[in-house]
Amino acid sequence: MRVRQYGFVVRRIGRLVRSIAFLPLLLLSGCSAHSLSRQFLIFHPAGPLSAADMRFTVLDVAVMLGIIIPTAVVTTFFLLHYRKANTTAAYDPTWSHSNVIELVVWAIPLLTVALLGYYAYRGTYAVDPFHPRLLKVAQAAPGAVPPPLRVDVITTDWQWLFIYPKQHIATANELVIPRGATVDFHMTSATVVNDFFIPNLAGMIDIMPGMRTEQVLVADKLGTYKGYSANFSGGGFSWMGFKTHVISPKRFQDWVQSVQHAPLHMDYAQFNAFAKPTKNINGKTYEFSDVKGRLFDQVIEGVLKGRVYTTQLPPPGSA
Repeated sequence: MRVRQYGFVVRRIGRLVRSIAFLPLLLLSGCSAHSLSRQFLIFHPAGPLSAADMRFTVLDVAVMLGIIIPTAVVTTFFLLHYRKANTTAAYDPTWSHSNVIELVVWAIPLLTVALLGYYAYRGTYAVDPFHPRLLKVAQAAPGAVPPPLRVDVITTDWQWLFIYPKQHIATANELVIPRGATVDFHMTSATVVNDFFIPNLAGMIDIMPGMRTEQVLVADKLGTYKGYSANFSGGGFSWMGFKTHVISPKRFQDWVQSVQHAPLHMDYAQFNAFAKPTKNINGKTYEFSDVKGRLFDQVIEGVLKGRVYTTQLPPPGSA
């Protein structure tokens, strides 16, 4: 009898293993010719704030797995051990209470919530876009700190405009920042809600029309990093990306001087032409000199007054 039961269990386990053997192949669905480091960008932080985001994310996942995995193992054991066919399993119809079980059932969730709440509090204030405590601690340490840089960000359908108000320049679909400097972003949208996201450098944050929000980052490593719009916003969303170039402070100053002589200029009238719905399929970038100082505020005022940039849809029936 026991041999028959053992064979039944072995066959069930064999079928289960065969059914899930190919599931790991699903993990390869997002892979391409590029290395995995280019796919899982969030796990390769290039600054203190993005590194803190990754640490707190990994910690949250680890704590939850510490509950999910033992629960799954125990559940599987009970399903196999106390199945109807296993007549050798202990059976006590008079059992009704266990202090140990009560302690486990209540203590573990309470401790988990307390632990996650503590680290959620620390993480929220450490990387707060408006007042990141992590940067205050870093800036208090001895050593030369590059001066902060302000960048105004305006999203359209479906492009990015980065304005450097102190330098009176702007770029489209390309962000250039110096290594080690605290970059303060002031953000708004001229059209719909978009999400600003540079996985290696900055966490995702909503940018809303007619409103302003802030984000901050520090890049420790030279290189070029991908930026995304992480909120679906229409037909050109798939190409609404930008490159973030982290260069040395000396190269940044040279770059600023070069852009200040760019032939293209930008004021509110020219922005209205720029903001017309554009599918930037080829990833075109632009540089503008002589950018007017109130452009960011003018865009917000225009949205609040009802300024819209309509998308020209094809007529019905013209596929």
